[in-house]
Amino acid sequence: MIRVLIVDDEALVRAGLRMILGPAEGIEVVGEAADGSGAVAAVAGHRPDVVLMDVRMPGMDGLTALKEVRRAAHPPHVVMLTTFDLDDHVHTALRHGAAGFLLKDTSPRDLAAAIRTVAEGGAMLAPRVTKRLIDVFAGLESADAVRARERLSVLTGREEEVVRALARGLPNAGIGRELAMGESTVKAHVSNALAKLGLSNRVQVALLARDAGWGRADGCTAATWG
Repeated sequence: MIRVLIVDDEALVRAGLRMILGPAEGIEVVGEAADGSGAVAAVAGHRPDVVLMDVRMPGMDGLTALKEVRRAAHPPHVVMLTTFDLDDHVHTALRHGAAGFLLKDTSPRDLAAAIRTVAEGGAMLAPRVTKRLIDVFAGLESADAVRARERLSVLTGREEEVVRALARGLPNAGIGRELAMGESTVKAHVSNALAKLGLSNRVQVALLARDAGWGRADGCTAATWG
C-alpha cells in the first residue's frame, strides 16, 4: 500500500484529491496539511511514501516545504501540483528533488499512475512541462555542457550508457532491452550514478545528462522516467 499525504491550502482541493485517490488500488491517503509548515510536521508524523504538494500556499510555500521535506533521513517522494506551469517553479522543484511536477487538470487515472511511478523510484512530468524542458536544455550554452560533462566523468562506461539511455526518456525495461541487461542491473547502475553525482532522483540525473548534451532531445517524447 502506497501511503500518500495531500498538501494544499484549499480544503475543497484536498477533498477532491481524497475522492480521486480513495478508489485507487494500492493507494491510501494517510493525512493532509494546509501549508508548508504543516506538511513538514505531517511528513514526520505520518511517514508517507509520496507527498502531493501544492506549489503556491500562504506562509511556507510548497517549494520551500519540498526542500525541508527532502532533508529528512528517509524522505518521501514529492510530486508538485500547480495550476500554472511556470518555468521557474518547475526548475526549482526539480533542483530541490521533486520526483514529479503535474498540473491540477491531470486526469484521475494519470494522477494515480504518477503516484505509483514515483513510489517505485521513477518520475513523472506533465507532458507540456517535459516539452519545454527539452526545448530549454536543447539550447544550453557550451560552457554549461562542459561543466556537466566534467561532473559526469566520474561514471564508469556502463553507468554512462545507462544514464545516456535514461536521458532519452527510456524506462528501466527499455534500457535493459537496449543494453542487454536485467532491470535489477539497470536499477543498480542508476543508484550508483546517483550516489557518485550526489543527486537524489532520476529526473535530476536526466537533466544533468541533457546539460552535457547526452540523449536525443528531438526524439524524446516520454513524460516519465520510470
